[in-house]
Amino acid sequence: MIEALKSDDIVNKVGGKFKLCALIQRRLIQLMEGQRPLVDRAGRTDLEVVIDEILHDKITLDFDPSVLYRKSSEAAE
Repeated sequence: MIEALKSDDIVNKVGGKFKLCALIQRRLIQLMEGQRPLVDRAGRTDLEVVIDEILHDKITLDFDPSVLYRKSSEAAE
């Protein structure tokens, strides 16, 4: 499963290497905090589960740039 990280397919699916890294990191934290996997664990590590979730379109990275703009505007005041 980790072999999927060597392919550009998963990078293109998410929208870039940095977005992929952020998505993996956020989901790993969720799994470590006790959230249930969205795919069958089948004895796999958390990283393998996250990669499988991405490949099966179970998770995506939602990004709303307006949130960043509002926070930076509030900090400037």
